[in-house]
Amino acid sequence: MIFRHRFDPTSLREYDIRGTVGKTLGPEDAYAIGRTFASVVAGDGGRTVVVGYDGRLSSPALERALVEGAMASGMDVVRIGCGPTPMLYFASADLNADGAAMVTGSHNPPDQNGFKIVLANRPFFGAQIAMLGQMAATGNVVAQASGTTRMVDVRAAYIDRLLRDHDHDARALNVVWDCGNGAAGDVLSLLVKRLPGRHRVLNAAIDGRFPAHHPDPTIPANLQQLITAVRQDGADLGIAFDGDADRLGVVDDTGAIVWADQLLLILARDMLRARPGATIIADIKTSQVVFDEIDRAGGRALMWKSGHSQMKERMAETGAVLAGEMSGHLFFADRWYGFDDALYAALRLLDVISRLDGSLSDARRALPATVSTPELRFACPDTRKFDVITEVATRLAQAGADVCDIDGVRVSTPDGWWLLRASNTQAILVARAEGATQAALDRLKTALSAQLAQSGVTLPDHADHATPH
Repeated sequence: MIFRHRFDPTSLREYDIRGTVGKTLGPEDAYAIGRTFASVVAGDGGRTVVVGYDGRLSSPALERALVEGAMASGMDVVRIGCGPTPMLYFASADLNADGAAMVTGSHNPPDQNGFKIVLANRPFFGAQIAMLGQMAATGNVVAQASGTTRMVDVRAAYIDRLLRDHDHDARALNVVWDCGNGAAGDVLSLLVKRLPGRHRVLNAAIDGRFPAHHPDPTIPANLQQLITAVRQDGADLGIAFDGDADRLGVVDDTGAIVWADQLLLILARDMLRARPGATIIADIKTSQVVFDEIDRAGGRALMWKSGHSQMKERMAETGAVLAGEMSGHLFFADRWYGFDDALYAALRLLDVISRLDGSLSDARRALPATVSTPELRFACPDTRKFDVITEVATRLAQAGADVCDIDGVRVSTPDGWWLLRASNTQAILVARAEGATQAALDRLKTALSAQLAQSGVTLPDHADHATPH
């Protein structure tokens, strides 16, 4: 049987494969991903691929097609069923699999879905994803074969491993959790039964329609139910997960949001007491306060590109013990595997909070204060977005500006810094600015706006909504 397939060109992204089900993504694409990725695994001498899926309504059908494609390339496919993406990463590591693929739309709208892939427990992204498209288009796959499939329930082993590093002598806490009807629900409901303290779980039922709210904890509107519950319960904190539980959002005991970079700093300070001199990575959107305070606490702060695959690769290259992104991905290589797991990060956070002299809100208020914009995301065509960055970078170089260009441009001035980068996954530009005062922030936004204007782009109105940070 001759195999050839053409993906919609918009579906093959930098870090994953993603599309709108029934329009740019369907079971035939899932089959092609299984067929081509399994051919890559076979070419490396591998034989075993682990497959999982999230709670979206389209995920079971995509998972079945993916498994069929992998089996047609001769793989022994281990199916772990519905659950968080990090549970797939765990299963791949625990079973020493040659490859793994997760059917997940992450935090995207309900009609979208996609695939996250690892090869030999390392991220599979960038040129590797593009290669799958080329293999499918040319039919460059291994000869059709008859693989095998088996179901393995890894939930108990995963929960046991999550709990292994948890401090069971820690102070019991009152916690509200919000699964957002995402893939964390079943595992978290089992996990909290084994934790000390009081635990209230919201929206635990896995439902791909996301009836309570959209599962993206970086958007404050999606945290309002959690904030209300924390205040009602007098809880020590609230923790929310995205659709596939590789990202988290946190609110403190007052109901205030603890932004992801603040969370990273709180975790880093605690870790550096036991690991002085350790390398800790934060993405380019992170507050300068985080880098300064990690260095002050005796660590080695390293700025790197945004993107979970980029972060995991950089951690492996540098031996970093902890990393984090403004998007809510947290990566532990201290006693953990180095991948982003919001459930594991949550347990480590509970341990840290139990050791604090005061509350989480006390720790948040004690952080050095700045004034910043939220992450600003605004439309720019895929055919134009990288050109805008190049134009801005060229003008900044000519002006002799202080620029970090590892991922877009991050410009430092006496007032603070501003950032402009192109999203690798969407047709948007991303900007952010942070100053010591509101006046300093206003000057930074003016400089950013002027650069965008010279490239025919307008800074969105919500850039005016600065927040203390």
